[in-house]
Amino acid sequence: MKQQLFTKDMRLSDLIVANHHLLPTLPRFGISLGFGNRRVEDVCQKNGIPADFFILMCNAYTFESYIPYEDTIMETDMRFLVPFLTASHRYYLDTQIPHIERHMLNLIADDNSNYSLALRNFFNDYKKDITEHFDYEEKHLFPYITDMQSGKPRADYSIFDFVQTHNSSIEDKLSDLTIILFKYLPENKSDNDVIDLILDLIELTSDLSKHSTIEDKILVPYVEALEKGVSNDKL
Repeated sequence: MKQQLFTKDMRLSDLIVANHHLLPTLPRFGISLGFGNRRVEDVCQKNGIPADFFILMCNAYTFESYIPYEDTIMETDMRFLVPFLTASHRYYLDTQIPHIERHMLNLIADDNSNYSLALRNFFNDYKKDITEHFDYEEKHLFPYITDMQSGKPRADYSIFDFVQTHNSSIEDKLSDLTIILFKYLPENKSDNDVIDLILDLIELTSDLSKHSTIEDKILVPYVEALEKGVSNDKL
């Protein structure tokens, strides 16, 4: 995809056509389908979403090499950063992962092999890991960001604490699961069902990777700048 960054003057439908992976992110912004040929700015205004924030997320979500400048981040209305990331967590935990689990269990429902047992255990461990990962962010990182945005600096936490714990293991494990399915799924399973499951896994892995990218490229430098501002105020 040629890197021609999205702007708020573009039609939202053009953004979705350019990158269909943006489609499942719309509900996380509170945007419903049926926006016709409206511009991004108009759709955002109707839904109470800052257009600059929406465009920043879409560009980071779409263009691999896009790294916004600190000035761009700090000039963006970031009030919806925590709600957006929290909505993403709910989408993964309440929609996508249960959907994949139901699909997988249907495929191995009549299989009592050691492989099927291992697959169930692997997926259960994965659910536990990703739930703990998101739970940490929602209990520690997100309240910290909200306090910083409200001008309430705290000394008991910093963005460095988050960076030290943040890694890509939740995406890597989904990739491992995909490889396991390729290698060990019995031959008598429906090709279409297996392909659908693997495509769902690939899609979720990609979405989680973008989620991590937004945290690394936007959230971390944003909070670092907030912390820097607090430090400068104390000088």
